[in-house]
Amino acid sequence: MSRERPGPLVGVRVLDLSRALAGPLCATLLSDLGAEVTKVEPIDGDPSRAWGPHDGDESLYFASVNHGKRALALDFRDKAARGILVDLVRSSDVLIESFRPGVMSAMGLDATSLKAANPRLVVTSVTGFGSVGPLSNASGLDQIAQAMSGLMSVTGASAAETYRVGVPVVDFMTGLVSVIGVLAALIARDEDGTTVETSLLETALYSLVFQAQKGLRTGEDPEPQGNMHPTIQPYGTYRAADGDIVLAASSQRHWRWLCEVLGAEELLGVRKFATPADRVAHREALTVEIEARLAGATVEQWVVRLTAAGIPAGPVLGVTDALAQEQVAALELVRQLPTPDGMDARPLLAAPFRLRGERLPIAAYPPRLGESSREILIELGRSEVEVDALVKRGAVGEAR
Repeated sequence: MSRERPGPLVGVRVLDLSRALAGPLCATLLSDLGAEVTKVEPIDGDPSRAWGPHDGDESLYFASVNHGKRALALDFRDKAARGILVDLVRSSDVLIESFRPGVMSAMGLDATSLKAANPRLVVTSVTGFGSVGPLSNASGLDQIAQAMSGLMSVTGASAAETYRVGVPVVDFMTGLVSVIGVLAALIARDEDGTTVETSLLETALYSLVFQAQKGLRTGEDPEPQGNMHPTIQPYGTYRAADGDIVLAASSQRHWRWLCEVLGAEELLGVRKFATPADRVAHREALTVEIEARLAGATVEQWVVRLTAAGIPAGPVLGVTDALAQEQVAALELVRQLPTPDGMDARPLLAAPFRLRGERLPIAAYPPRLGESSREILIELGRSEVEVDALVKRGAVGEAR
């Protein structure tokens, strides 16, 4: 792997034993920050390698959260594989896992064994519901967390028609939270190492912010408001002549500017729209008034007029149109990476932040299953003959 410029975590070694999205995303972001990440998978691979969408035989789901890693495939039931894992623990700074309780112990990686192998190791665990409580042994998935946290209850057209968020947002947020925990642990760790724990349920609940605070303080359940902000108006999606536009007038000043741009100054004198609370209470009537004016021009025309007046606004875009925006190109968010066979280059999204004014490089394209197995085992001191024997008996997998 090569980097355009070393990141702040250069020299940090990460052992990624996680699956699906949250843990792998955490590991990939650490790679983007400069860490050396080794992904260890079972012989048949991380299950997400089989998940769609696909481009030919490639899982784009897997590709989205596994770039910048080396890949080692092991039969975890094999005694030799357990020895390899312990050797990897000894040389790692961070271990990321997302197994159910008891699985790590069955692999010979219980807390006592980990501490004996590497006292300074940062162990990062991602679970569905946390390590304590009646659901600690239950499997957790993104949509289950969305449902059980209340996130689905505030997402949708109405209280009678709620939806999940259109991407695995809880998995994504849990990956980000895990990165924060790892970075804090690396800063604070001493000779005793440390552990970082989070869960999909905790992250989903924390993401509810003011909606959760409303439930805590008032005992009332918030309800979904479709594409409208629940507590600020006008703020949401409105129909223009040729499509939908999102605009936000979050203050009295913005409200006045909006009325002026729309040519609807008379609304400033309407009592039921006088205050922010009034506009929320009369959202439907306000929407009718706004859309009647927006019907006179296109989304593009309104975006120009509104943003020129200092009112936040933007079009509702599909994913491909969103990625094709000039602003995305200017941010250099999309990177072309050579595939493992070196025969092609394909696009990937880089980490969504800059350091020293520069976009972080991506170390390498997502690896094929077992792509670096032989290289990693040789580094751990196994001979070519030993690796051949392990591959032959199925304890180790290599890329085909």
